[in-house]
Amino acid sequence: MCATILTALQLMAGEPISIRDITAGVFAAKRISGVNSLKGTSEYARISEDGRQVVKYSFVTGKPTGVIFDLANAKGENLKSFDDYQVSADGNRLLLQTNTHRIYRRSFTADFYLYDVKTKQLKRLSKEGAEQIPTFSPDGTKIAFVHKNNIYITDGDKETQVTTDGEFNKVINGLPDWVNEEEFGFNNALAWGADSKTLSWIRYDESKVKTYSLQLFRGSHPQLDAYSTYPGEYSYKYPKAGEDNSKVSVWSYSLEGASVRQINLPLAADGYIPRIKTTTDPNRVIIYTMNRHQDELNLYAANPHTGLCSLLIKEHISKYVQEAAMEGISIMKDYILFPSDRDGFMHLYLYNKDGKLLRQIDKGNYDVTAIYGYDEKTGNTYFQAAARKPMQREVYVVNKSGKMICLSAHEGWNAASFSGDYKYFLNTWSDSNHPFVYTIYDNRGKEVREVLNNKELEEKLLKYNNAGVEFFSFTTSEGVKLNGWMIKPSDFNANKKYPVIMHQYSGPGSQQVIDNWNVGSMGNGGIFDYYLAQKGYIVVTVDGRGTGARGADFEKSIYMRLGDLESKDQVETALWLGKQSYVDASRIGIWGWSFGGFNTLMSMSEGRGVFKAGVAIAPPTDWRFYDTIYTERYM
Repeated sequence: MCATILTALQLMAGEPISIRDITAGVFAAKRISGVNSLKGTSEYARISEDGRQVVKYSFVTGKPTGVIFDLANAKGENLKSFDDYQVSADGNRLLLQTNTHRIYRRSFTADFYLYDVKTKQLKRLSKEGAEQIPTFSPDGTKIAFVHKNNIYITDGDKETQVTTDGEFNKVINGLPDWVNEEEFGFNNALAWGADSKTLSWIRYDESKVKTYSLQLFRGSHPQLDAYSTYPGEYSYKYPKAGEDNSKVSVWSYSLEGASVRQINLPLAADGYIPRIKTTTDPNRVIIYTMNRHQDELNLYAANPHTGLCSLLIKEHISKYVQEAAMEGISIMKDYILFPSDRDGFMHLYLYNKDGKLLRQIDKGNYDVTAIYGYDEKTGNTYFQAAARKPMQREVYVVNKSGKMICLSAHEGWNAASFSGDYKYFLNTWSDSNHPFVYTIYDNRGKEVREVLNNKELEEKLLKYNNAGVEFFSFTTSEGVKLNGWMIKPSDFNANKKYPVIMHQYSGPGSQQVIDNWNVGSMGNGGIFDYYLAQKGYIVVTVDGRGTGARGADFEKSIYMRLGDLESKDQVETALWLGKQSYVDASRIGIWGWSFGGFNTLMSMSEGRGVFKAGVAIAPPTDWRFYDTIYTERYM
């Protein structure tokens, strides 16, 4: 009888999850990556599995329609494979990326090779190698790149050095410095003129920025053999809150006259230049500027031939301009698509190329969360939004008459990759209890075909008998409604009392409470949290004030007081949990990483003593020591 009861309990609890299986990827979902839509077509390109071909496919059928590049046919340099590629606008040349070495979050060096489609000749982009951000000219005949902080231009045969003052930790040409790369989210500060006769760039003078040093060890990503026996020291420019930033300026080079001129850009001495963009007009590049306070964003049209500028759009926003809004700006031939939370929620605004506001694309008490593009032929705008629930995402189209249509078929989390002609899109769907499904739809929301699912993983997970993610909400003592999820043991008994592990990140604009397979303290459908649940814990995550997809007031409520409201909301969560009949209020712990580590410490120090234990991983502990852009944006 005892053996029978034990077996029944084991079946209820499911097979045990092991840390070894989690770290070995046993529960990893199949995914699709590297889909590059081809401009103006219903085709996309991907690198073959052996890393030797770039193959074209049809969005509609999924079948190959041609081979853009094949190493087997290349003459000259001998490569075994490549990491990535670029195709010139005219399709006559390719750049192949090999030997990639990461620097910071978005920057890297690599050895690039130039391939001529007609002659099939493959040659090194430059003799030195280790190039950064090689960028084709609009006519495809030239490539600009950065090497050791200086800019070069080559046509494949002749190489011209454009700048000579670049030097590590002093001057950077065409690349953002560390803090601009990290906090403004970009790695390319070059912009060709539309006629391919000029090249403009942002110059960063970081000579007055103070230096910070790190100890480096051999490691593995990347492997630094020089430090295999003794650690080394890496020193770089790290501007801390209130300290000097790089001095930024914009310059232009004329290929015909081999002359350089500075762009006459209105900018305060401590201002930022977070982007520079190519246009279809030879007499203008678009330059973004921002004040150090980060509540004003300007778009200027600059003439690279004369150096003169004119203001197109001035955006002044309460508290701060969201970095995600700046990333979403789209510069087109006749229009500018501009995201803004000026009405309290992130929405889209359409301007003409001269900066005249034509109309607001969408309206409502929800946030646009990703922008897929504006089709100049039809006037349709495609985007992702959290219009139904903050923890979910849908794909939408708004036509030129203002009618908004949902294109995604299922509740949960939808993300799209559109074809170059906007006729089709690859939709990635999942929810908190179902792994990714990839499906092709047309631009009216009609399903064309399913590309990939994860039914095998779903079947594999059945034997563990996981209880599933449960969403909930509650109202704090301050009257704030908060959303959360919890995972209970699969043999949960409402008459028992369970210890609780709370996980949170809590950083500005972030979300951990998501109806997505990336849910959980370590993603993968919350598999690590199910492991903890099998050990007898309830795992809980709540997004407090300051987190995203709930409008500007909710997100920016933490302005000038980082850690205050965020920690109060985690304490309120613990107090609410402690009132549940199945929770042991004396055994509630909290943990987090980075900002989550900071908020763990703040929550445990809040004063109400609700946490038995806490784990703070890599926490900022004093905002005076964090970088300028992030800290000054929020503090």
